[in-house]
Formats: sequence, structure tokens, C-alpha cells
Amino acid sequence: MLRFDFSIRTRDGQRIESLIIGGNDQQDAERKLNQMYRYCEILRCEIKDGVSKSSDSNSVEDILSLISKF
Repeated sequence: MLRFDFSIRTRDGQRIESLIIGGNDQQDAERKLNQMYRYCEILRCEIKDGVSKSSDSNSVEDILSLISKF
């Protein structure tokens, strides 16, 4: 699933920056956005870098090697 970073203007005129919505593609993300904010105007849409959560987490061996250095 991709993540999209939207900047929108609501129907009341309020501007919302950096609204992150996941979707299979941009059309799917926009559909979800329009369910939450009906009649909003999309000002900007960018694909966020897809860094997987598994690459953010460290293995037990990595953690133990860091601890043993101190």
C-alpha cells in the first residue's frame, strides 16, 4: 500500500497541510479522502517514500552488538 501526502482546502475554506492517506493508487487515496472531506479541493498530492517498517526495526543481533560496545 502506498502513502499519499495531500494538501487540501475544505469546503469551509480551511487549509489542511500534510494529510497522509494510504491507498493502492492515487485514485484510491483520493476516494478515501473524499469520504472524509466531502467537496474538498486537492491543492497538492505527493507520494511519500515507502520505507517499510521492517527496515526501521533492528534485529536482536544489531541491538546486542551496540550494547556490547559500551
